[in-house]
Amino acid sequence: MKLLAFTDLHLSSVAFKKIKEKVKKQKPDLLICAGDISIFEQGLDFILNKLNRLRKKILIINGNHETDKVMKKLCGNYNNLIFIHKKYHEQNNHIFFGYGGSGFVLIEQEFYKTGEKFQKIIKKNRDKKIIFITHAPPYKTKLDLIVGSHCGNKTFRNFIVRNKVDLHICGHLHENFGKKDHIKKTHILNPGPYGKIIKTGL
Repeated sequence: MKLLAFTDLHLSSVAFKKIKEKVKKQKPDLLICAGDISIFEQGLDFILNKLNRLRKKILIINGNHETDKVMKKLCGNYNNLIFIHKKYHEQNNHIFFGYGGSGFVLIEQEFYKTGEKFQKIIKKNRDKKIIFITHAPPYKTKLDLIVGSHCGNKTFRNFIVRNKVDLHICGHLHENFGKKDHIKKTHILNPGPYGKIIKTGL
């Protein structure tokens, strides 16, 4: 399966143009957006409309620049946008789990209940590719390292350590756009606003 992942567009016309070009040239099966496409919800519906017109299904979560309520409501107006905050999506032997927001917190208390639900689904689908999508990066990786200190999310890291997660896609920290790392066998990627093509092997 070929994915095109991106994050933190923040209304950038240059970034959107690059995403559009990759969609045309690479013909991905599915797009994944890890949040922060607006500037504190200014222009949010405008950019969602543009993304919808790419005519590709897009799994999307809110970042710290969008609330889940507003994002969910607006995504509901478009056929190609699938809002997956606290939800999951199955396609081509892959299961995608989403959790938005949480830009600057070390511990995400609200994730525990959702994480338990995700964990049960993962245990029942060990033969499938598991992809975890958050806005914030997990703690103690190259993706959350800023000026010599780690500022990522410990709750997300613990979830990855305890579960079979093949790929974790996140964003938030602009300084780390394009960086990759691993937690055990889990590949971790911040695809940045220009997007990255990911071939999952299935």
